[in-house]
Amino acid sequence: MKAIASFILPVLMLVARAAEPLPSWNDTETRKSIIAFVEKTATEGSSDFVPVPERIAVFDNDGTLWSEQPMYFQLAFVIDRVKALAPDHPEWKEKEPFASLLKGDAKGVAASGQKGLMELLAVTHTGMTIGEFETIVTAWLATAKHPKSGRPYTEMVFQPMVELLGYLREKGYKTFIVSGGGIEFMRPWTEKVYGIPPEQVVGSSGKLKYEMKDGKPVLTKLPEIDLIDDKEGKPVGIQSHIGRRPIFAAGNSDGDFQMLEWTTSGKGPRFGLIVHHTDAEREYAYDRDSHFGKLDKAMDEAPKRGWVLVDMKKDWATIYPEK
Repeated sequence: MKAIASFILPVLMLVARAAEPLPSWNDTETRKSIIAFVEKTATEGSSDFVPVPERIAVFDNDGTLWSEQPMYFQLAFVIDRVKALAPDHPEWKEKEPFASLLKGDAKGVAASGQKGLMELLAVTHTGMTIGEFETIVTAWLATAKHPKSGRPYTEMVFQPMVELLGYLREKGYKTFIVSGGGIEFMRPWTEKVYGIPPEQVVGSSGKLKYEMKDGKPVLTKLPEIDLIDDKEGKPVGIQSHIGRRPIFAAGNSDGDFQMLEWTTSGKGPRFGLIVHHTDAEREYAYDRDSHFGKLDKAMDEAPKRGWVLVDMKKDWATIYPEK
């Protein structure tokens, strides 16, 4: 009997743990604070109860919901797309920033600055319909692999954060992505990967033009910026697309500072969360000096503003979904 009990007890404990919210989170103060906030805002009769329509949660994407190292995944898409288009553009061998990109010269690409980046985005993201662009993005995601893990990019999502999204929705929250990434780049896959439909994705966007093509109405992507959904642009994007101030916001970098500030400065219960990348073994460790996802000001301000810092190494039992 003792042998049977010694086997059954651990199994029962695992089952019970799996039934609890956020099973991939370690039972730290971070997890407890998230659950306490969600429960009090979703429980009728609580002094901090928030009506369902006001339960809005916003999440950055790069570095918050999936990895962003060694570079933003959309940048990897741009690089692969330029290489795919290069045979039709022999002039790129001598023209910057294309020449540097094709040679793998990251410093040369960086030297081209904002103007160079806009040129790369123009040739890879515009001059086509939104349907054509969606087809290209979907095809790329079906074959592209992360350089370190060898996994598809859509498997480089953080399991603990996917669980958090689901938990919030179970409690009546509506979850939105508010990212500096391209809105049309994210919309083709966010519903399948995160359970977030395209209409709940806010991102950087270019202008669109309605026109007829082969007798059918289409929306064509133009090489003109409509919104850069980063830093000060995030609260603007939230108001423009959502129309309500969120009560829960999650980010990972200084690019999310204004979104966290906007969210947590409202009346009533508020929650700000920052994912701090501290796990060099299972993912990456970086913050103040990173070229991607720099976390400096927001990390210093977090304790003063009551924002919760997620220590990835300490707080997460696992990083990515099991294969």
